[in-house]
Order: sequence, then C-alpha cells, then structure tokens
Amino acid sequence: MTLINENYLNLQGSYLFAEVARRTAAYKAAHAGQEVISLGIGDVSRPLVPAVVDALQKASLEMGKAETFRGYGPYEGYDFLRKAIAAHDYQARQIDIGADEIFVSDGAKSDVANFQELFSSKARVALQDPVYPVYLDTNVMAGRSGACKGGRFERIIYLPCTEANRFAPQTPNEHADLVYLCSPNNPTGTAMTKAQLQTWVDWANEHKAVILYDSAYEAFIRDESLPHSIFEIPGAKTCAVEFRSFSKTAGFTGTRCAYCVVPKELKAEDEDGNDHSLNALWLRRQSTKFNGVPYIVQRGAEAVFTPQGLQQTRQIIDGYLANARVMLDALARAGFTAYGGKNAPYVWLKTPGGMTSWEFFDLMLEKLQIVGTPGSGFGQAGEGFFRLTAFNTLQNTKQAAERIAAFKF
Repeated sequence: MTLINENYLNLQGSYLFAEVARRTAAYKAAHAGQEVISLGIGDVSRPLVPAVVDALQKASLEMGKAETFRGYGPYEGYDFLRKAIAAHDYQARQIDIGADEIFVSDGAKSDVANFQELFSSKARVALQDPVYPVYLDTNVMAGRSGACKGGRFERIIYLPCTEANRFAPQTPNEHADLVYLCSPNNPTGTAMTKAQLQTWVDWANEHKAVILYDSAYEAFIRDESLPHSIFEIPGAKTCAVEFRSFSKTAGFTGTRCAYCVVPKELKAEDEDGNDHSLNALWLRRQSTKFNGVPYIVQRGAEAVFTPQGLQQTRQIIDGYLANARVMLDALARAGFTAYGGKNAPYVWLKTPGGMTSWEFFDLMLEKLQIVGTPGSGFGQAGEGFFRLTAFNTLQNTKQAAERIAAFKF
C-alpha cells in the first residue's frame, strides 16, 4: 500500500477561492439570467497593454526562425529581464540589488509557496491573521503546523491584524524562524510604513529569522511616504526575501511572470550552526524543479519597463484604483466602515449588524448579485469582515456600487 503525505489531511476545508467559485456557480445555475458581478477573486479585467503585446508578437516571430529560436532558457531568468528589474524596481530607488539576486518565475503564488522548501520542517512560522491562504496551507503541507484545534494550528504563530492595530502586525514575544508579511496587504488593503518595517527588520536580525515579504501590489502605492520594497529598510538584505509579480501590475494573471529577490547576504544555518546562502539554495531548487518562464513571456515582461510600458501600465493601475474609490464612496454612503483601496486594489469592509463573513457573502450574492470574499476565509481575525476587489470593469464596479448604496442593510 502506497502511503500519502498525511500533512495534507490537516488542511482545513477547500481552498478559499475554490469555495467562493463553487457557491457562485451554484447560485448562477439556480438563477439563470441574473447578472452576477464578481468583486471576489483578484483576477484582472483589462487586457495586456500595447507595449507588452508588441513585445510578445515580436518574440513569437523570433521563435519561428532558426537563427533566433530559443529552447530552454536560464533557470533564474534571462539577463535582459533580470537587469531591467534590477535597474527599474531597485537601483532607480537607490536600492543596491543586482541582477544576480533576482529569480524570474511563473508567479508570486508559486514562489511564496515553494520558498518554504528551503527550511527545516522544525522551523516555527509566524504569519499575519487575516492572511493570504497560500502562506499557511503550504506550511501545513510541509508538516510545520502541528494539529488544528479550534481553528488554530498548534505550531503556527498568529499575528492578529485588527482595527485596534490598524491591521499592522506586531512582532511576536516568542521566537519565529520564518515570518510572512504582505504589504500592501491582501486581504486588508493596508500598507506598512517604513517605521513599522524597520521594527520587523531589526527584530528579524536579532532573532536570526527570515522575512518572506510579499510586495505583489507595490505598484498600487500612491502615498510617497510608504516603502515600495522591504529593501528600502536598512538591514533588510540580511533577513528578507521579496516576492513580486507582473500579474496585477501588468495584467499577467494568464500570461504568468513574477520574480523574487534573494540577497547574497542572506544566510540560514544548518543544525551544526554553519551558514548557507539562500541565494545559492534557491538557485539549486529552481534548477532542479523549474525549467524557467518562456522566452516570449519574459520579453513581454521586459516591455513593462519601457517608457511606453510604464505609462500604459500606470494608466491601468490608476483605473483599478479609481474603481476602489467608487466602491469606497458607495460603502460610505451605505454606512459601512471600510479600509484599504487607496494604496492597494482591495477594500476591506466591516460586515453590518454583527453578521458573520459567510452570512454577508450569502446576502450580497442572493440580494445584490455581488460576489466578494468572506474575511473569515483568510483567518479568524478576518471574521466580521469582507473583501472586495477593484479588478472588475469600471461599468460593473459602478453598477455594483449603485446596488450597495441603494440597499437597506
């Protein structure tokens, strides 16, 4: 008899967004003809910008000629893209990150899910609550979580993000080896300040912990006082990895391209106390399990950093932020307390009348034909909250906003 990895049996229920999709499909099947507006799963609605499309087309033609055809590419990504990322996203901000510290991948979700493989199953994990489910679930799969009792895993350190602390996680009073931080945050839509990140960096260096920093939504930051990268913070290169994505920045949710930054200064210890480079270990992992992002896609990603690409993607992001403002206005008129939506594409609202997150999901779907995401699906501290995304069209967002503003909750 072949034995399974029993850690998978510790996963709680179905994946959050799969459950949202299941309930939505069931409602549509029972109410044919009703127009349901999705403000739930964070997929984009606007097409790739012209600069990217042009680059994809040119690269496709190259692949059709013997003299310019390319097969397997570098495991860590082509130099032309890695250098463009280093120059635009880091060196332009006076951050000393080199191309050899950047690894191109098929998605930030894949990277944050896979990076934990570099660490011992004994490592203690701390993560925000509410939190993007992949952070928790992949550590459950790896056997770091312990048993789940009362909705909490015994070996996970939870960092509550509540109204009381303005959804900014506080450093724990106990040791953690790995800390997952996300800013601007999915799901709450809030962003951490430089001072808050400095506290985390100082703590991580003191505890020899590694921060896994998800900044997939940094392009939505409009407050100039907020950091776009954890590497803007002194000391971060010895304690942090950063994950970024072209998915929301440039509409690559179906095209697939992202990257992570693993500084060469970043080390972790074996059980004998010997230091090892996480940059080298990540390259070893990627070269073993990953054959790289297609050349065509990487040329498309490179085009994001051209003057035309930067202008065009900025307009797309501004459009999504305009959607968020439409939702925030409607929620205010309807008497809701809401957060986020200013430096992130997510709006985090407090459910009315003490309703649970899933009760509010059902109300929104059945009464208003609007799909959002229950806050409790992101963790216990998300109960009583609800996430809406700004990624639908302006027309659909306005229509949803009118439904919300007109309804008597």
